[in-house]
Amino acid sequence: MKNLFIFLPLFFSRNIYQVSSLVSCVIMFTAFCLAASGIYCLNDICDVEADKQHPTKSHRPIASGAISKRRGLLIMFICYILSFFIIFFAFGDDEKRVLSLMSVLLTYILMNIAYCVKLKHLAIIDIFIIAIGFVIRIIAGGFASGVHLSHWIVMMTFLLALFLAFAKRRDDVVIYQDSGRVMRKSINRYSLTFMNQIISVIASITMVCYIMYTVSEEVITRFQNQYVFITSIFVLAGIIRYLQITTVDVKSGDPTMILLKDRFIQLCIVGWLASFVIILYL
Repeated sequence: MKNLFIFLPLFFSRNIYQVSSLVSCVIMFTAFCLAASGIYCLNDICDVEADKQHPTKSHRPIASGAISKRRGLLIMFICYILSFFIIFFAFGDDEKRVLSLMSVLLTYILMNIAYCVKLKHLAIIDIFIIAIGFVIRIIAGGFASGVHLSHWIVMMTFLLALFLAFAKRRDDVVIYQDSGRVMRKSINRYSLTFMNQIISVIASITMVCYIMYTVSEEVITRFQNQYVFITSIFVLAGIIRYLQITTVDVKSGDPTMILLKDRFIQLCIVGWLASFVIILYL
């Protein structure tokens, strides 16, 4: 689901109907899915001892003993090799494009290897690395589709990812304070008060930034529509609902599962997408 961000540049450029660009994004999406899968293998190998103590992560293949570390490493390398092979095979006739796409993918892989091995243990830096990973995804989508990225899409992607990452980390802080179990080494550099404050600040910045985006003259001119601000209703409702899940329900540990199960957030996403489809394409 995270790799769906690759399609955002194509969607907002009004070129979603261009088959060649859409196919290019699907190919890049597949390559990123393989690369991300390889990263998850390495992450589970590095975190195996901490995952064994986690109420849900203990069921992961390596933590549960279903798959050995050696087999996990083998799967990781296969995923990496296949991700680069797909790009080379699909875009081999365009050397410049291949180099651009492979450079983005390699940057993503190397950054996440550094994250798994060391950076995830450094408070705040660990969250920013996660958010930068989403920005890299939209950069990959821009290169794949040939779409120039605006500063708005980069900034909004980074802020939203930062918000979700801090909300996810808050779940680990709650587990640490309630049970004393250390899910990650950086957890003692966070507190519940700090997490609540920073999540509120980022949520506020994200909502204000999005409203500024919708009323920007640049955006209104580019979309040739003055009603972009209507989409902010769904964004505000979605963020507020996620704050409720995070602080009241204390179930923000897995953003993907929240998106798959929470009907309110799903309706917000569908409403947001539908409103943009009308604005951009109808």
